[in-house]
Amino acid sequence: MSLTRWEPFRGLNTLHEEVNRLFENGFARGRSGQAELASWAPAVDIYETKNELVVKADLPDVQEKDIDVRVENNTLTIRGERKFSNEVHEDNYLRVERAYGTFTRSFSLPNTVNTEAIHAEYRNGVLNVRMPKREETKPKF
Repeated sequence: MSLTRWEPFRGLNTLHEEVNRLFENGFARGRSGQAELASWAPAVDIYETKNELVVKADLPDVQEKDIDVRVENNTLTIRGERKFSNEVHEDNYLRVERAYGTFTRSFSLPNTVNTEAIHAEYRNGVLNVRMPKREETKPKF
């Protein structure tokens, strides 16, 4: 039987190298000259009030026509695409860190949500999805 010395930071260097590799190689140049990240997911905030659930999604530089919001089987799905701008020639970019391409975010909804009265609004790069609660589930005072 052999004893192996425990080194708590043994895998840390490898993790650091992997994260660096992801950031260095994560962007691929397509034939169209467009920088893309394999996948991306916009940041969201979800909060609840006594009358509704609200999902706020950060979607800067996404055109409203490129956003699709659906509710099916008590699941809210937000899909869309941020397109790479061709206004600046590809060779003029020094660094491209923002993700481009399609995205999908899905969230399970509680039974308290009235799925027939959901309202979505897109303004200033932020998508707000307001989901009212069913009357019978609202708190009674």
